[in-house]
Amino acid sequence: MKKVSIIIMICLAGWIAVSNPFVSKYLTLKKETALPAAKESDPLYQSIIKKAPTYEIPPIDATNDRVWKAIPGYNGRKVDIPASYKNMKQKGVFNEKRLIFTQIKPKVHLNDLPPAPIYKGNPNKPMVTFIINVAWGNEYLSEMLATLKKHNISVSFFLEGNWVKKNPDLAKMIVSSGHEVGNHSYSHPDMKQLTSGSAREQIVKTNEIIEAATGKKCVWFAPPSGSYRDETIKVASELKMKTVMWTVDTVDWRKPTADVLVNRVMSKINNGSMVLMHPTESTAKSLDRLIKQIKQKNLEIGTVSELMSEERVE
Repeated sequence: MKKVSIIIMICLAGWIAVSNPFVSKYLTLKKETALPAAKESDPLYQSIIKKAPTYEIPPIDATNDRVWKAIPGYNGRKVDIPASYKNMKQKGVFNEKRLIFTQIKPKVHLNDLPPAPIYKGNPNKPMVTFIINVAWGNEYLSEMLATLKKHNISVSFFLEGNWVKKNPDLAKMIVSSGHEVGNHSYSHPDMKQLTSGSAREQIVKTNEIIEAATGKKCVWFAPPSGSYRDETIKVASELKMKTVMWTVDTVDWRKPTADVLVNRVMSKINNGSMVLMHPTESTAKSLDRLIKQIKQKNLEIGTVSELMSEERVE
């Protein structure tokens, strides 16, 4: 019995020694220090280290451009050398397609800039967005939503508060289809002519109606007809919202043919473009062709939030 007790005591002592956090930390440290030593002598590892700088891209700070006003920043990238080595180790040869990257954030972000309108995303980001202002055109919404669904893309609909009040089900349908919603004022006034108090009332009232109908909080404001003054931008900023305009206008309210509308957009669209449109017959009939041609230019289509994000599109 005494021998059994001694054996149990020895086993217990051994288990405690091995399970000791200091011992575990030591063993982990040994593994971590041993692994790089093996890597450093591997020609593949050295090759990745040598070539990594040629694949690195510096981040771009957000800036207030003299012409385009506020422009968001864009992440840079650098090679994750250990992860890339692990991804190539099995075949033992360098393959740039198996490189793993980490993103580098810029030092200046969109939120760091003073209040200013936004006309476009970062010109280095191969993405565009559709800004669809909705105050009328109910009869064309279903067709447009069906086309967007067909191409599996989400964009941003800017809703007039009075329209949402009359059409809460349509507002819900837009959100349930996976799209972003923004604020397009309550009654479509000329915001440039409004006092700060009236501008605030237009924006706040619309935010409340949109949230009540869809459950979504608006973070983007698109002034009707693109009319604003500096005070308008400041009011929106005080409400934790940014003001967006557009880069390319479809001018769809003039009822152009599909050829005219598509050519107008495609002749101007580029990295970071924000395309203004409305639920019109011209846009509904042109949307499928437009999306296909934008994708042929290797441009992704996303929401305003996605376009303004610093995340890279590779």
